[in-house]
Amino acid sequence: MNDRTEVFSLFTRFMAIVERQFDGRVKTVRSDNGTEFFCLKQYFADRGIIFQTSCVGTPQQNGRVERKHRHILNVARALKFQANLPTEFWGDCVLTSGYLINRTLSQVLRFKTPYEYLFGTPPTLTELRVFGSLCYVHNLQAKSDKFSSRSRKCVFLGYPFGKKGWKVFDVGIPVSDDDADLFASTPPISTYNRRPPLEPEPTPGQNPQIQPESRSGQNPLIPNESTTG
Repeated sequence: MNDRTEVFSLFTRFMAIVERQFDGRVKTVRSDNGTEFFCLKQYFADRGIIFQTSCVGTPQQNGRVERKHRHILNVARALKFQANLPTEFWGDCVLTSGYLINRTLSQVLRFKTPYEYLFGTPPTLTELRVFGSLCYVHNLQAKSDKFSSRSRKCVFLGYPFGKKGWKVFDVGIPVSDDDADLFASTPPISTYNRRPPLEPEPTPGQNPQIQPESRSGQNPLIPNESTTG
């Protein structure tokens, strides 16, 4: 959501998904006293939905939602720091956070994942990759040149909604893109049979994979005069 004026359209879409995909019915909606929800009063009245607001200065009345927001942001913050990404990628961190939480066992759900609780089947984890890791995707523009690179260096940014693929950030352009073929330099999460070794804590800064590459043109395999003596 880019602006609070989008609340009405986003909520009606949410209602459509709940009714069509899960055969559910929303009976009560509770929110804080934000004015962005007041535009939904007539919508609620027409559909027999009870609309409640919490008291001023009592966030505990919306404690369940507030706690889940905190959970999502904590995971998103951890993803950002682990990948050493700039703040401009905060949206990808939040979306990936929600994606992973929905596929994580929850004690509240009797050790089921939210995904399994909604759809009735365990989620497939073979498509999981390490967020922020270096990866390579097919270069579809290379068909016209026999000697051009057949892959593009990218940074893995998550799982796009509504597409069977992955979201990546092209280091060379740079731009975000969705791709179906991905060759990661880090193994998929599902291949770990034990806890992976911890790496040294990164120094503050941006992900080295998305910083501009050196354009000096010097071949690293050919030593310079200072190193040959």
